[in-house]
Amino acid sequence: MSSIVNVALRLTERAKEMPDAIALAQILGRASRSADQKFRYQTITFKQLDEDSDKIAQGMIDYGVTPGMRIAMLVPQGLDFVSVVFGMLKSGAVTILIDPGMGRKNLIDCLAAAKPEGFFGIPLAQAIRTVLRRRFPLTKKNVTVGRRCFWGGKTLQGFRKRNWQESVLHPTQADDEAAIIFTTGSTGPPKGVLYRHKNFDKQVEEIQNRYNITPGGIDVPGFPMFGLFNSAMGTTSVIPRLDPSRPASLNPAEFVDVISDWQANQTFASPAVLEKVGHYCHKKQIKIPTLKRILTAGAPVRRDVVRSMLDATGDDAEIFTPYGATESLPVASISGAEIPAKTSQKTDLGDGVCVGTRFPGINWRVIPITDEPIPHFDQIPRFCNSGEIGELIVQGDVVTTEYVTRCETNPLAKILEKETGDIWHRMGDVGYLDEQERFWVCGRKSHRVITRNPEGELVTLFTLRVEAIFNQHKDVKRTALIGLPNPKESNTAEKVTTPAVVVELKQHVQEAAKKDPLAVEAKLCKELAEIAANNPLTSLITAENFFFHPSFPVDIRHNAKIFREKLTVWAVEKRRG
Repeated sequence: MSSIVNVALRLTERAKEMPDAIALAQILGRASRSADQKFRYQTITFKQLDEDSDKIAQGMIDYGVTPGMRIAMLVPQGLDFVSVVFGMLKSGAVTILIDPGMGRKNLIDCLAAAKPEGFFGIPLAQAIRTVLRRRFPLTKKNVTVGRRCFWGGKTLQGFRKRNWQESVLHPTQADDEAAIIFTTGSTGPPKGVLYRHKNFDKQVEEIQNRYNITPGGIDVPGFPMFGLFNSAMGTTSVIPRLDPSRPASLNPAEFVDVISDWQANQTFASPAVLEKVGHYCHKKQIKIPTLKRILTAGAPVRRDVVRSMLDATGDDAEIFTPYGATESLPVASISGAEIPAKTSQKTDLGDGVCVGTRFPGINWRVIPITDEPIPHFDQIPRFCNSGEIGELIVQGDVVTTEYVTRCETNPLAKILEKETGDIWHRMGDVGYLDEQERFWVCGRKSHRVITRNPEGELVTLFTLRVEAIFNQHKDVKRTALIGLPNPKESNTAEKVTTPAVVVELKQHVQEAAKKDPLAVEAKLCKELAEIAANNPLTSLITAENFFFHPSFPVDIRHNAKIFREKLTVWAVEKRRG
């Protein structure tokens, strides 16, 4: 058995098994349609994709790109993106992947911190690199996707002009570096997560086995990386027109048309995308019966979104929510059938959000909550009992071992098990395991609010538990628990704050409230305060600590993770003003 570990090897195997099957498709030009009203598409077969990525890999090697060299990749979602990533993997280079929607400053800061030795990107990216050459002093191997100008280097077109001769695959090993992927920054500045080849390869294996994904399926992916995984699994990816910096801005009618054009049986999209698609299908009474498998990740998916998507599909359709993080994905999964049938009532009562059972390759434990480093596994004082809220830690081949930017955070996120050499990752989520070994998320550890009850005792409030109580109000779209500075506690060792709740109302309520917003807010504040007083989980939140925000700041990648730190600053200013 070969010791080579590289997810690109899976593409080569698919190309041998199904050479003429379409691997990738994307809409041509400005969404022009053919006579039958279907979109026109550019396509590439598995054999063509494998050979194209071979040409890119050989071009990189001939250019002097050596294994382990870090190359920043700034290529839009589409056929080129998937082919270039596979080419980089085959060459042994380390791909630096950046979310374009994180904002120019964050993007440049993250790229600079990763210390790239080259750029593989569109002309705009190369132009910025050239202008900011002092931020990128090591970039010597630059490849332009498109027209090359004064910055020199090679071009993707030039790599593709060569004749394909043979398969190219650097003999990468399991622990060799493969990529640097940045976190969303929802709980602090984005961090560069080091992916090794075994992480990618195991991700594909775990996802394929858990969801019974067999070659020959057709997927409309809402995430660029899932197009890569699809190609490794023998699934056709039909790439929709979707701005990764604003995924919720997609045209749902076009998304549904793409599914219909290809009779797609699967989609992997963020909750924000599914919300728009489900609402559109419900409003227009449209059915997409070919869709049998829906995957959504990044944040808990609301029950109404699950219901609307299942209503729009066939009776045998399933929706799954894989749970994980940039540092470790996938960790667990739950199906849409379980959400309303078994867990929704507990969620409404403030018991947290069930994310399901762990993947086979994952080990997990729940440990007592602490903000301090835990250098070694044997320094964990104990493991939490079933039902006891604590901090989740995970270990397995999909679990990354370190950050390569903002490295000072490694001691707070990683735990070494000295006997085995394994690294455990602290997920940053708090929750508990139930008697069925399902994990229930109660919120982010960094978002918990520590306060005092009337007797002066310390009490900890968890975001998802508290917010679920208020989210049941008919006019509320979502809420966010935050902790406001408490001057009386400024000299205490604990980070004791005053609990407050920021509320985003449903759009139609906001529209109706424009005539007299103060009156509407006063009425809702009174109603929410009554809800708070009647529940022990929320009784410490008083009427003056409800704030109404028009539109929550959320992460770019999923349009779902709430930036509570920004809301805290906003609420403090609002209280002062």
